[in-house]
Amino acid sequence: MSRAGRTHVASFWEEIADLEHTLRYVDAGGYRTRVLDFPATAPDARTVVLASGTSGHIEAWTQNVRAFVEAGFRVVGYDYPGHGYTSLADHPLEIRDYAEHLLALLDALSLDRVHLAGESLGGWLALKFAPKHPDRLHTVILSAPGGRVVGEPQLDRTQSVSAQAVSEPTFENVRKRLQVVIHDPQNITDELVRVRQAIYSRDGFSMANVSALREPERRWRNRVTDEDFAALPVPALMVWTDNEPTGDAAEGERLCRLIPDGEFLLVRGAAHWPQWEGAAEFNAAAVAFLNKHV
Repeated sequence: MSRAGRTHVASFWEEIADLEHTLRYVDAGGYRTRVLDFPATAPDARTVVLASGTSGHIEAWTQNVRAFVEAGFRVVGYDYPGHGYTSLADHPLEIRDYAEHLLALLDALSLDRVHLAGESLGGWLALKFAPKHPDRLHTVILSAPGGRVVGEPQLDRTQSVSAQAVSEPTFENVRKRLQVVIHDPQNITDELVRVRQAIYSRDGFSMANVSALREPERRWRNRVTDEDFAALPVPALMVWTDNEPTGDAAEGERLCRLIPDGEFLLVRGAAHWPQWEGAAEFNAAAVAFLNKHV
């Protein structure tokens, strides 16, 4: 079994240590942006850009990088403004902020067109970014995409747990935050919790700014609708799970049918992080999808 196929990961950096890569900071729209970059061996290889979820960070994708690199792609992971170790945000972030930052990052890295793989907030971003910038994308991978207006109890629980994880970033509080998105507690490694603890403990870190899209009024004006799925101008791989908190498998399939050129993958035994809990299945389907659109 490959490293990416393991259910339990010993170390983020073990997963990529033998792959050529750089971890650096670039200026993107005025933000000192943390970028993890895996070059491709072929000069004309296409690039996969990895976009994380709310309050997420590059490390959430370390189980997936190898599969993309070994398939011949350049891989770029990055932290949003206010997230991970990118410079802090000084205002509540909305989709336009994430889209402007992504566009600035593509320009800073001289990337004309990319495959954009987005998880949760990253999928939300992809759905809104693609119709406005179709010339910058080849495809999108929507991994448990967020942004729809769903039941308030789930939203309230996420807000409460997130706020507590930042105000009191103890090991247990941060672990509870991760339990919102990861179905099997065994898949929440101590390392993952500690990385989040360090990020949430950064001086000036603001969950209010990075989670602003959970506020009802702001969420409503940035929301994802059926029309957004139907407006996707590029091929899309829709990845759903059998424990997705925003809708069952039938809802995921319904949304995928709205996409003009969409493929559907259901990852079982996972919640809101299919790329993490179902890494082997996710990687195989994602690489096959990308290879159709090289």
